[in-house]
Amino acid sequence: MKNITDMMTPEEYSDYVDKKTPGSHIVKDCVKAFLIGGAICAVGQGFLELYKYLGLPDDQASSLVTVTMIFLGTLLTGLNIYPKIAKHGGAGTLVPVTGFANSVAAPALEAKTEGFVLGVGAKIFTIAGPVILYGTLASIISGILYFCYTRFF
Repeated sequence: MKNITDMMTPEEYSDYVDKKTPGSHIVKDCVKAFLIGGAICAVGQGFLELYKYLGLPDDQASSLVTVTMIFLGTLLTGLNIYPKIAKHGGAGTLVPVTGFANSVAAPALEAKTEGFVLGVGAKIFTIAGPVILYGTLASIISGILYFCYTRFF
């Protein structure tokens, strides 16, 4: 039995695909990503101002903001709230450090039924692993290039 798409001309198939493909909402998606990503960053800025108000030096306050945002990203992932935010915020939720925390916590939560070693241990970095690998590699290459540039030029 032949598939209906096998009996279509290329023009008919193209029309069929155009009718079935959902329309692009790129402007709306970009605005939502900007607003939600900005809101996440505003929360981080709020924590920074709070920690400075409490008397912490700038460097300690910045470090504590990072820890706080990672904690919140992981907590919201565990409570299944971050994925709901990400559904609407798209890339706006991936850029801040909370998105990285989500990318580590989500696979770990999904794999917990398989045990700690073969489940969580083996799958915790399935999403974040390439980011860590290529980020580290890029920083090494950048460091070598910077060293060579400052040393020899």
